[in-house]
Amino acid sequence: MENIDIARMFEDVAALLEIQGANPFRIRAYQNAARTIESHTTPLRKLVTEGAKLTDLPGVGKDIAGYITELVETGELGLFKELTEKVPPSLIELTRLPGVGAKKTKKLWEELGIETIDGLERAANAGEVADLEGFGAKSQQKILEGIAAHRRRQARFRISDADQYVEPLIAYMKEEKAVERIEVAGSYRRRRETVGDIDILAIASEPGQVMQRFTSYPDVSRVELAGDTKGTVVLRSGLQVDLRILPPQSYGAALQYFTGSKEHNVKLRKRAVARDLRVSEYGVFLTGGEEEAAAADPYAGEFVAGWEEGEVYEAVELAWMAPELREDRGEIEAAERGQLPDLITLDDIRGDLQMHSTWSDGKHSIEEMLDGCVERGYEYFAVTDHSKALAMTGGLDAAKLRDQWVEIEEIASRRPEIRVLRSMEVDILADGGLDLEDEMLAQLDVVLVSVHSKFDLPATKQTERILKAIQHPAVHILAHPTGRLINRRDPMEFDLDEVLQCAAECDVIVELNAHPERLDLRDTHLMRARELGLKVVISTDAHRVADLGLMRYGVDQARRAWLGRDDVVNTYPLEKLLTIFDK
Repeated sequence: MENIDIARMFEDVAALLEIQGANPFRIRAYQNAARTIESHTTPLRKLVTEGAKLTDLPGVGKDIAGYITELVETGELGLFKELTEKVPPSLIELTRLPGVGAKKTKKLWEELGIETIDGLERAANAGEVADLEGFGAKSQQKILEGIAAHRRRQARFRISDADQYVEPLIAYMKEEKAVERIEVAGSYRRRRETVGDIDILAIASEPGQVMQRFTSYPDVSRVELAGDTKGTVVLRSGLQVDLRILPPQSYGAALQYFTGSKEHNVKLRKRAVARDLRVSEYGVFLTGGEEEAAAADPYAGEFVAGWEEGEVYEAVELAWMAPELREDRGEIEAAERGQLPDLITLDDIRGDLQMHSTWSDGKHSIEEMLDGCVERGYEYFAVTDHSKALAMTGGLDAAKLRDQWVEIEEIASRRPEIRVLRSMEVDILADGGLDLEDEMLAQLDVVLVSVHSKFDLPATKQTERILKAIQHPAVHILAHPTGRLINRRDPMEFDLDEVLQCAAECDVIVELNAHPERLDLRDTHLMRARELGLKVVISTDAHRVADLGLMRYGVDQARRAWLGRDDVVNTYPLEKLLTIFDK
């Protein structure tokens, strides 16, 4: 059982307890434990096996440590079973719908007998939900929209969630000596924001032995296929994984083919046909115009290439291109011209310009976050705690912000190895004003602004709101511009292109929020930003030291958007960065 599964179980326990009206402190304990576990980099199954002291983890007490051990050792949790004897487990899914939550789920269940999403949809369509106290027609409509959005997202896994399932599976497969090569292809390799399933390719000296190991993986809940060279399993999470065992001469061709995208491959095949070649998962073959033979024999024709992926591109007179580019957005034409972008890498990042500390809703102190940044070799970082409008996070008013500056100065005097930038994530208020006095804004090294409320304003009003905010002369960065949460909340409705154009005119940087729940902006939006000459910052929005490691997801997204080192300001050395902020 992976960390994400354990975290989800504790989230479910918290939801069931809240529906039952349990003590809020008990509910919060499970929620806090879930957050700790999900972001913990070491698999808890490994810690349990090694006999590590789980109570050393933040938010993990004796009882929760025992539950972690129970989950790792048995795959089940007795407490969860006890709770579902009193509350239908299907209610958990209702709590995840936008605008519902545990309290409203409890009311829907107790007063209308609703236990499932289908049941809620029927009741809402019949107008029964609107009649409940605390709901109303507007709430009912939002619930119906939330159900539709939930169904669209259901079959997709966030890339970070997929990582938690795929990485241990690949490590497990590599322990089999008969595995000579193994790699993940598909949208996972292209580092899409979400994936539907996983394609694994392998070369094996003993295919049967490798297939047996694959289907025997402990996290497999169902084996769909176990052939000589093809296998399909479904993990307990619901993620489907396909394994193909290939002959060595076809490995590179298959890696190219199964990586995709479909549109990229179609264009590549057309290019091959123009050169009397056929490109497929079996290899590259000289056809001599005899395409019909390939229908009966996929190996028909003279074998030209296929051992390595680069050979496939070389055969059609193109340079190899990074998987993140393969979306048919001009990459083949760029390769033809010799103008493929020099993509940003994680090693290019010199600092992180959005993170939170215990001054607001962060879990670690400024100095602990500093230690995490130093460990990553950063030259600088910005402390960006929330402003006062976000009261639930303990947002800072002017007096608290001044107190924070005193602490920053004291730390900076002792820790000269890294520059600590005074900053704040300032809320954009409903009227477009900023949640901090101009006098205080002027004293910050870098000013981030973002929307955290009123996501449902009409598109025109939302656009006006954001435009007004970024036109403030003190603003440097527009953070997580669309406000989306992947698989949880749709982006706000506003004219993003107008906002990007205004940002370009005002020399405002747009953020690529690297947190895998956000990845905001999207790759296509970032490409548009680049067209407009906008600079981008990749920030983690870290709330704990471990979150600093999320930077890799932002870099993946930036690569999909064709961004290079010069497009991203936190690849710049400190002196150059400060000149940008000195408006």
